[in-house]
Amino acid sequence: MPSHQPPTGSRLQQAWLHRGWLAWLLWPISLLMGLIVALRRQAFATGRLRSAHPGVPVIVVGNVVAGGAGKTPTVIAVVRHLRARGWRPGVVSRGYGRDGNECREVAPDSPARLSGDEPLLVRRATGAPVFVAARRLDAAQALRQAYPDTDVIVCDDGLQHLALRRDIEICVFDERGAGNGFLLPAGPLREPWPRPVDLVLNTAVQTDGNARISGFTAARALATDAVRADGTHRPLADLRAHRLLAVAGIARPQAFFQMLRASGLALAATEALPDHYDFNSWKRPSDEGVEVICTEKDALKLWVAHPEVWAVPLTLTPEPAFFQALDARLEATLSSRHGHQTS
Repeated sequence: MPSHQPPTGSRLQQAWLHRGWLAWLLWPISLLMGLIVALRRQAFATGRLRSAHPGVPVIVVGNVVAGGAGKTPTVIAVVRHLRARGWRPGVVSRGYGRDGNECREVAPDSPARLSGDEPLLVRRATGAPVFVAARRLDAAQALRQAYPDTDVIVCDDGLQHLALRRDIEICVFDERGAGNGFLLPAGPLREPWPRPVDLVLNTAVQTDGNARISGFTAARALATDAVRADGTHRPLADLRAHRLLAVAGIARPQAFFQMLRASGLALAATEALPDHYDFNSWKRPSDEGVEVICTEKDALKLWVAHPEVWAVPLTLTPEPAFFQALDARLEATLSSRHGHQTS
């Protein structure tokens, strides 16, 4: 079975963890990035760029670090919590990686190429209405028109999408923390950190010498069962004796591979692909006896042509104090005359 090298981008991500020679070489360019970020935020604050609010509380779940940090699992956990508390949440997203930019509703059977893989995952996992659009405000307005009883909107990603006013901002970090603290391209930051947010959620323990970001924590783990397109479940422990090819088209494939190995699976090979990879040209290995295992997000695209592939869902469980703080923020928003609309 052939081995596959990680994408070149992962080497840059490694450089972002420390202030080495490459980070310092790119640092002057990052100053320009900082200027652009500051000017854009100022333009929204002064009204030169327009922003609007959809009329119900808006919770934005995002991050300041490039690459996946656990935003979508956090959105799923937040939506499930809100529904359990009696809220009627809806979800909006840009739908990265999909064909087209039009505003559309995501149905449980929507093709991932039209809805985006993450919005489709949220729709299937929560049952909440999900709309995607290039402008999140368009998605929010379409959602409210189609589902007028929606009383809170959760935005998957969009911390930097200031055209959509928000009441609560949740910033998600993983084990990288803020990396080397530099802005792109010298470091991983999309905007300077620290910056004001309402809640911080750490989805993993920071490593590589990066200081822990102060905030709440969440336990991240793989589900105990793998699942196929037809709904067949199989304990991960049953796959330990099989030859496995692990495939991942996510922001940080190596993190998924490490979690599989930590679960006791011996991976014969791994295949790291770009985030939101469409799998249209992907070919299953011809080796007999090889089982393919992937993320739940990738399975939504792989199952179209390869329903036999095993998917392993990721579970994210924030500490109870996180939800208590979220509930308190929501109550404060409702008791305020206009809410707290971050511009």
